[in-house]
Amino acid sequence: MFSYLVSGLSVASELVLPGLIASESSHPDADVVIRAGAVPIALDDTTVNGPNWHLAGDRFLISIPGVIRMLLIGGREILYEPEGSTSAEEAAIFISGTGFGILLHQRGRIVLHASAVRVRDSAVLFCGPSGAGKSTLAAGLVDAGYDLVTDDFCGISIHADGTPWVEPDGRQLKLWQHSIDRLSLAERRAAPVRPELEKYYVEPRAATAAALPLAAIYVLREARPPHQPGIVRPNIVDGGLMVRNNAYRPVMVRRMAQADLYFQAAATISQRAGVFTLTREMNFNSFPTVIGWLEAHWREVGLLERAA
Repeated sequence: MFSYLVSGLSVASELVLPGLIASESSHPDADVVIRAGAVPIALDDTTVNGPNWHLAGDRFLISIPGVIRMLLIGGREILYEPEGSTSAEEAAIFISGTGFGILLHQRGRIVLHASAVRVRDSAVLFCGPSGAGKSTLAAGLVDAGYDLVTDDFCGISIHADGTPWVEPDGRQLKLWQHSIDRLSLAERRAAPVRPELEKYYVEPRAATAAALPLAAIYVLREARPPHQPGIVRPNIVDGGLMVRNNAYRPVMVRRMAQADLYFQAAATISQRAGVFTLTREMNFNSFPTVIGWLEAHWREVGLLERAA
């Protein structure tokens, strides 16, 4: 078995999971076990279903047609069965991405489509849909001296005192080749995410293994009229909606009856941590300016010390 730490959970997997940083020690009593086995095409006692998935009690069955079927059980186990000529490497992409994202939903986590970095003793998240530049911005900040916390999706737990905490997941960054070139990260480039894509895993300069309180969420958007470049804090209602709208696979939130959970968490996050929009031009020349905005904002809200 291969051992990993994903979103604060110990994972024992029969399959190598590229893009995850292996745990230094094995976990005989792992929080999550990933293994190959026979996966049904459907669940007889389905209560809710969609085009390619079935939900029955604590079991969630999802099919990627022609690629893989996965059965997630109680947030503790992922049973997978490849379809057709799917390679182990391709199966691993869907297990560590789609599979684990849904498993975190099963465990009652708030799961956002986000990347995160460490700013002193707190986590700062960058949310947005695919293509919004989350990973690229995180890579730029990591290269500027901030540790990576998570990439692509982020699990958040609300502690008893109401503080939202972010669990690290040890992931490598996933970047397109042109981003790697512009950020001069070729030496840290690893295997391709998929053979047919010019997108690669990239070893971060530094990553944290500690859970961190959530200090701020920035929702990324491109600078187009009427949105002007800069950082703005929306009202608490809009901020809460932004958090909820950036859930990882929002359809699952509704179908798994977690809408109230996300609404309450979004309100808590808006109150206890700042929610902001970060509007910037989508080009690499603006990176120093954007990082400068963020660092100035972090000083303003007390995440960084003010310059003497």
